[in-house]
Amino acid sequence: MSALLLTAGCSSGDGGGPDVTAGASPGRTSPGTSSSAKPPEDTPPAKGSVEVVRTVTEGLKTPWGLAPLPGGDLLVSSRDEGTITRVDAKTGRKTELGRVPGVAAQGEGGLLGLALSPEYASDHMVYAYFTTASDNRIVRMLYEDEKPAGEQLGAPDTVFRGIPKGFIHNGGRIAFGPDRMLYAGTGETGDKGLAQDRKSPAGKILRMTPEGEPAPGNPFDGSVVYSYGHRNVQGLAWDDKQRLWASEFGQDTWDELNHIGPGDNDGWPDAEGRSDDGSFKNPVAQWHTDEASPSGIALAEGSVWMAGLRGRCLWRIPLAGTSASAKPQAFLKGEYGRLRTVVSAGGDRLWLVTSETDGRGSPGAGDDRILELEVK
Repeated sequence: MSALLLTAGCSSGDGGGPDVTAGASPGRTSPGTSSSAKPPEDTPPAKGSVEVVRTVTEGLKTPWGLAPLPGGDLLVSSRDEGTITRVDAKTGRKTELGRVPGVAAQGEGGLLGLALSPEYASDHMVYAYFTTASDNRIVRMLYEDEKPAGEQLGAPDTVFRGIPKGFIHNGGRIAFGPDRMLYAGTGETGDKGLAQDRKSPAGKILRMTPEGEPAPGNPFDGSVVYSYGHRNVQGLAWDDKQRLWASEFGQDTWDELNHIGPGDNDGWPDAEGRSDDGSFKNPVAQWHTDEASPSGIALAEGSVWMAGLRGRCLWRIPLAGTSASAKPQAFLKGEYGRLRTVVSAGGDRLWLVTSETDGRGSPGAGDDRILELEVK
């Protein structure tokens, strides 16, 4: 394994810290790219900015997943309480929809990612990834907002079950892609061998139909596995060219931002961060684990925006195609504590969820919060 060691911290606007690369492993063409000439893509400025426009709401307990509703309001999950709450994006008023039955919150497990059905306007289905007593699974529930508060969630319909669970490394991020297929980031539960076992859904990015079947065009016949060799995928997002990006926790050395193509092997546990092994896909950027511990990601203004838990900052990674066009910058260092989830609010706006009440922070008055950001 070869990697350049850089040690600058999370200072706002600095040009040091993480290590960046073009992203493709030696001898490999990244999926989604071609060796033929392509017109150049617009490149964002090397330096960006972040302004906290306002605090949308506060007083949330262990918030994890966030799903914007048509019209602008937000759904947020509570990892430990197993509830889904609607937040009025204008007033910050919170209304509990209900509790998801079967959630067994322990360690890093519980009620995690949320996503809206691609047919939400007609079917009103909310998808959730959560930990049970026996596994991690994905369900969908009918959201009926005309019912009384606390009774607005229908019975869960299991879409996909049998994702191994653990006290750690449960993954949990779900999102519908531009292809209207459901993607899920999973962890290897601390059992490293599962990441390279393509028969196991652990340590993978999964791609399935909204009904939980292997999606057409998946790289392995009859399988929901889209990419493998992951330790604990925490963020999923697409750029304006419909390319998939993912963030991932490292162990002791390197956290990663990856460009993901079908069939990619990201190398864990044989590689953490960059590797000289051409069979593994190298990360686009990597950080020391105390600088990042990345969770959610979003795309805005030509950059990936990555929430940092242990790093307690929001990273900006400007892109040129599938490469980082400049060194990542860190913003909001220590101002709001641990940062869990970041979601596009359209244009130059982001929603950002803090994570001080997850058992590893130091919660103060008002924690946890949802913030609205303006970014460049």
